[in-house]
Amino acid sequence: MNVLQFYRTYMPESHGGVEEAIRQICIASGKHGVRHRVLTLAKTPSVDTLERPEATVIRAPLHFDPASCSMGMGLFRLYREQARWADVIHVHYPWPFADLVHMLTGVRKPVVLTYHSDIIRQRRLEALYRPLRSCFFSRVQAVVATSPNYLASSPLLSRLGDKCSVIPLGLSPESYAPPSAEASAAVERSYGSGFYLFVGVLRYYKGLDTLVRAAARNGLKVVIAGRGPEEARLRQLASRLDARNVHFAGFVTDDFKQALLERCRAVVFPSYVRSEAFGVTLLEGQLHAKPLITCEIGTGTTFVNLADETGLVVPPNDAEALAGAMLEIEREPARAERLGQAGRERLESVFSGDLVGRSYYELYKNVAQR
Repeated sequence: MNVLQFYRTYMPESHGGVEEAIRQICIASGKHGVRHRVLTLAKTPSVDTLERPEATVIRAPLHFDPASCSMGMGLFRLYREQARWADVIHVHYPWPFADLVHMLTGVRKPVVLTYHSDIIRQRRLEALYRPLRSCFFSRVQAVVATSPNYLASSPLLSRLGDKCSVIPLGLSPESYAPPSAEASAAVERSYGSGFYLFVGVLRYYKGLDTLVRAAARNGLKVVIAGRGPEEARLRQLASRLDARNVHFAGFVTDDFKQALLERCRAVVFPSYVRSEAFGVTLLEGQLHAKPLITCEIGTGTTFVNLADETGLVVPPNDAEALAGAMLEIEREPARAERLGQAGRERLESVFSGDLVGRSYYELYKNVAQR
């Protein structure tokens, strides 16, 4: 079976949660004989093709990126061409330009859509986009929510009825190489061990200003790994609060990230709005048996991190509560270890690549037959 993954960004140019989710879906369903191509946009002067272990990646030049809605005119031709190869097209939402491409090219192949997040910030633009989305969703055979929490709390998903099902994101442990000795030594030199780690793109909804304020309160070492539009503001905040215990690692390689996860005390994920629908970083923390600290925002973060079972859950935008949760982990190492081990067990029982791969394979097969 041939499946075309369609999303606005992908590796190696971009390393976000959706990109990692696509990679894991390709790896896991590939074990069931599914062949994948990823059609995407990149800052490239012409169409190019990359061979990666999980899929063939076809990249069209990026022309515009208004309100994070990446656009490239070359996608219309490429989408028609790649659709002829595909048995199923797998679109990752939200990306309004994908809806437009599908509708204007007249492609009639079955479509699966993974619903990663509601549109939160661009409310006025969403009102303009709504008629196009309605037409596109009427052509989609199946919509996948990544957690029962998000399915229950999203107004749009709740209107889709039987078309919608839940398949969580997942990880195949073998897809992560252990950190090299060089990376582990570099992390030890730079940050030591026992620090509190955030990994991800530095976006407004990640709640990282709350993490910086929490670190200024409790004095615990925090490492923030990643780049993004909030980086300069966060550095200024840390400087203003004299939070010298907050370290900005910048963009890190996969090898360095694994070393950070191996040596940290806990993974802190303070996202505070529904744009954070799941959090693949949380699964990566569980892969390393680390306790998690998240905020209760009614999304998949609390589906991954069960309060007082795999980690701690605090109110959003509450620096005092977040600082206290970090101190709890610091002062109770035996409890922290139990939480981390429970998280690893939850990863294997609920979020394993085998389960996710089998679920997507069955879904692809069903929509293709219909």
